[in-house]
Amino acid sequence: QVQVVESGGGLVQAGGSLRLSCTTSGLRFGSYAMGWFRQAPGKEREGVSCIGSSRDDPRYTDSVKGRFTISRDNAKNTLYLQMNRLKPEDTAMYYCAARSTELCGSIWGLSGDYNYWGQGTQVTVSS
Repeated sequence: QVQVVESGGGLVQAGGSLRLSCTTSGLRFGSYAMGWFRQAPGKEREGVSCIGSSRDDPRYTDSVKGRFTISRDNAKNTLYLQMNRLKPEDTAMYYCAARSTELCGSIWGLSGDYNYWGQGTQVTVSS
């Protein structure tokens, strides 16, 4: 049984930082591209970032470029998202997802292409 579990969310002031983690079990983590998505109330789920199975091909949505960094530790089956200079508009539920491809590719932001999802961790940024 595949499990995907996010952690690290919380309440932070604008300009602050958070580090999200995502641990997996039941899948060959090193064979999956991994993504972070987020969904704010009343909005559609959007792709935030993706990283290839070999820690390559990192992708970011424009609004987080230069502020967020995605990384992974295949030995620990863990994905990370370092979020710096947070803004109130970053407030959302953040989800980790696994995709059965090696690279993220140009359509990395399509949530339907991901095979496994976590339950999410809430990030709230106060102004």
